[in-house]
Amino acid sequence: MKHDNMNQLSVGFAFCGSFCTIQDATEAMKTLLDSYRVTPIFSETLQNTDTRFGKAEAIMQEIESLCGAPAIKSIVEAERIGPQKLFDILIIAPCTGNTLAKLSLGIIDATVPMAAKAHLRNGRPLLIAPASNDALSVGLRHIGALAMRKNVFFVPFGQDDPFSKPTSLIADFSRIPEAVLSALNKEQLQPMLLRH
Repeated sequence: MKHDNMNQLSVGFAFCGSFCTIQDATEAMKTLLDSYRVTPIFSETLQNTDTRFGKAEAIMQEIESLCGAPAIKSIVEAERIGPQKLFDILIIAPCTGNTLAKLSLGIIDATVPMAAKAHLRNGRPLLIAPASNDALSVGLRHIGALAMRKNVFFVPFGQDDPFSKPTSLIADFSRIPEAVLSALNKEQLQPMLLRH
């Protein structure tokens, strides 16, 4: 079934602790707000870590204000995504190597993995925008495993600094809106691998 009327669709937008990409992810989220109801979801790392990229509390307040909705911030809150069928699509952007590994291995010990597990039980699409310095080393197996999973899709990604950080991958966050449309129609946006 093709999705053409997006105004009634609900999006979960999960933020993990790749702090250098939070602003890009936030900008991508803003582009969805006119077309979807967006609920933010925050990883424990994001909730509890101040960095040179910003204070955790300020980042969360900005995102919640933009969405006009309180964020999901705990495993208990995330679990209800499944039985209540809260979202038509769940986006994880940025998705760290740590979260990629947990999703791949079925480790559900934090808010974002629980959100993904609860959401996937309804057969609805999960869209992942990776941002990881070790994605082409220890993390590559997890990307491969998730790419084979039903209802799991990726925002196109590529090496962000192939010479200084040869194992690092980052999604093109500007492609999130079109990746959402593809994932809602159960299609992987192509090309998945970007050339820089």
